Amino acid sequence: MELYKTVRSEAAATQVIEKSKFIAHVKPVSSREEGDAFVAEIKARYKDATHNVPAMVIGDKSQIQWASDDGEPQGTSGAPMVQMMVKEGLTNLVVVVTRYFGGIKLGTGGLVRAYTGSAKLGIEAAGICSVREIVRLRWQLEYSYLAKLQNMAAAKLDKGDGDEGACGGRFVIEDIEYGEKVVVQICTLPEGVERVKSIVANLTAGTARMMEETADLAKV
Repeated sequence: MELYKTVRSEAAATQVIEKSKFIAHVKPVSSREEGDAFVAEIKARYKDATHNVPAMVIGDKSQIQWASDDGEPQGTSGAPMVQMMVKEGLTNLVVVVTRYFGGIKLGTGGLVRAYTGSAKLGIEAAGICSVREIVRLRWQLEYSYLAKLQNMAAAKLDKGDGDEGACGGRFVIEDIEYGEKVVVQICTLPEGVERVKSIVANLTAGTARMMEETADLAKV
């Protein structure tokens, strides 16, 4: 189940509108403190800019929504960016759009379009992704079962059974440790856990030993 949507990584995008240069910087964050630190970093980097307009939405329910117009006419820059992110269902990200004024005034509507458009370009560059709960299972098994288990995982993926990404398909083998026996780390979605346990048990005739089961969040 998708918990929320956010951006995959930090990114930037630039566009020029009526001789004004707009530079959007986007970063995934998990707290207001992280967001504030990123805003301070961008403002320091572009301290000669006309404006550095920040906006952030944080929390799995978008509990924190904050923006500043940084000297632009009230309601023409920061707030529209927040509204755009909320409308797109995005959270846990911060956007700072830097403007170098080019001498031509854009008007209220023009400013809204320029800032939200620049923010969208930055978000597209960062890549939109889903955050889902995943489960990791570590199994110890005999080497003779490894190849077949790998083939089963690949077959599930090839069929496109389930969601693509970090745990696309029914399950993914994330890591293999080679020792006296082989230790395999399998990643699956919560609804696939019992299915994976059944697959491994049937494949190994119940001889595989599950060493660890952990839940985590992942971008997919």
